Amino acid sequence: MTIIQSIILGIVQGLTEFLPISSSAHLVFVPYLLNWNIPAGQAFVFDVLVQVATLLAVIVYFWHDLVAIVKAVVNGLVKKAPFADPTARLGWLILAATIPAGLAGLLLKNAVESAFGSPRITALFMFVTAALLVMAERVGKRTRTLDTLNWKDAIWIGVFQAIAIFPGVSRSGSTISGGMTRNLERPAAARFAFLMTIPIMLAAGLLASLDVIRTSDLESTLLIFIPGFIAAALTGYLAIRWLLRYLMQHTLYDFAIYCVALGLFVLLVSFVRG
Repeated sequence: MTIIQSIILGIVQGLTEFLPISSSAHLVFVPYLLNWNIPAGQAFVFDVLVQVATLLAVIVYFWHDLVAIVKAVVNGLVKKAPFADPTARLGWLILAATIPAGLAGLLLKNAVESAFGSPRITALFMFVTAALLVMAERVGKRTRTLDTLNWKDAIWIGVFQAIAIFPGVSRSGSTISGGMTRNLERPAAARFAFLMTIPIMLAAGLLASLDVIRTSDLESTLLIFIPGFIAAALTGYLAIRWLLRYLMQHTLYDFAIYCVALGLFVLLVSFVRG
């Protein structure tokens, strides 16, 4: 991988991690469409690093919220009333929402890893993302705010996040859709979706980092990956900020159209190439 490729893929990761168009799909499609022959070992290390970069972006963006949540949770535990404070309850709901994705990751790890190597399979899963986005707009009444969230909502949204372990199914798209099908407003659904990605991304990043440490020639490859890391962090932060504002006045239909168009294009290219 070159530094230019690192920067391009970092920008792609930062934008698509939070826009509902699947970062995993784009990290498969871009090298495939541009005929980049990136070694599997390098690709794995890079994917881990840029995911950590986008995790950093969401932590920075929601830093004040996270500090308030942690303080409220600790105070609730000390006072032996963990769910009395609405902010503390939100923290527990975020943790509850991560359970389905964690279980799915453990049970379906092998199937997911095999799917990551196929642009065609990934393209087909893009249609799933589009379907989820359309369903959210059709079903959701958008009458609830984040402070009305309950345990059933959290588990329900968590199940939608579990679907996103497959490449091509957008994590932000599926979780936002899950929130909207529980009648959350678009910005509220997106806010909860971003907050609930933090525990699962942190856990996944820590586990993957153990494999990265054992990678040969790690020091030399890091010099190439650092620009991509920075690009992913910056664009990820901007993508969060932009999307939360966008969803105040716009629907998810444009993202659904994009997912279908890109999926069809990749399928066409794959059949032409044989």
